[in-house]
Amino acid sequence: VQLQASGGGLVQAGGSLRLSCAASGFTLDHYAIGWFRQAPGKEREGVLCISSRGGTTYFADSVKGRFTSSRDNAKNTVYLQMNNLKPEDTAVYFCAAGARIILSSVRVAAAYDYWGQGTQVTVSS
Repeated sequence: VQLQASGGGLVQAGGSLRLSCAASGFTLDHYAIGWFRQAPGKEREGVLCISSRGGTTYFADSVKGRFTSSRDNAKNTVYLQMNNLKPEDTAVYFCAAGARIILSSVRVAAAYDYWGQGTQVTVSS
């Protein structure tokens, strides 16, 4: 059972990246996927969560209107599309899968069952 986040890189401010969260050993169909990030010297923070049915809950107001998430169940992959990136978006981004995520636990990292290893996103000014 494994989650793997990929797609990070170095991009200029205003640019875009699409992160992927691919699962192996299990199917993501019935899992909510949370995206979290951790910047150097800061605590991990939640970005958003996409439910098993595709609804999105944003944790950070700063990404609303710029970040979206989508699911491709055929590819067993969830995506995080990040547009108009800003230097403050620089962080290691993680995806996490939770089978029993409800509204009250959607922001709680411990509520997620599986975590990917993280992918670095660096936004230059």
